Parts: sequence; C-alpha cells; structure tokens
Amino acid sequence: MSPRYRNEDERAAWELAEAMTQQARAMMREAEIAMESWKLGKEMNRQRCARRGINKTDAEIRWAASASAKNAITNNSFHVALATMYYGAATANYARAQYLRNQP
Repeated sequence: MSPRYRNEDERAAWELAEAMTQQARAMMREAEIAMESWKLGKEMNRQRCARRGINKTDAEIRWAASASAKNAITNNSFHVALATMYYGAATANYARAQYLRNQP
C-alpha cells in the first residue's frame, strides 16, 4: 500500500473512482463521435439535397427523419447518460475515499 493512502479501504475507493472517471471519459468520447457523425451526415445530406434542388428546410426535415440521424442522436444520448452515471459514481467514490482518509 502506498503511503499516499491511510488504509486499504481508502485506496480501493480512490482507485474505483479513478476507474469510473476513465470509463466516463471513454463514454464522452463515444458521445462526441456520435455527434460528429450526426453533423457530418447532416451536412452531406444538405449538399446532396442542394444538388437535387431541394431547399435547406426540406433537407433538414429529411435528415431528421432518417435512420442515420436517429441512430446518431440515440447513440449520443445513450453515451452521455452513461458518462453522467459513471461521473456520479466516481464522485461518490472520491467522497468515500476522502471520508475514509479523515477517519482516525
């Protein structure tokens, strides 16, 4: 056990918090990838519709109704929700580690 920790329970809580934080960051990266996919798909759809003479508003409506757009938004929402859960769990474990550190 490192001298940084006062007891094994504190170390375990801290390490679990760190792992949860890493997982939350990974989920946020996935959410960002999904959002970029949505933005890229929207722009590509806009350009495709412009070439066909379809106006911008109709292009956005078509994009919003597409399976690709819905999947990207769903993936983004799902990963943001997971990241929020992991960050919350990490916060609880950091607090537990701090509590355990302050115990005599």
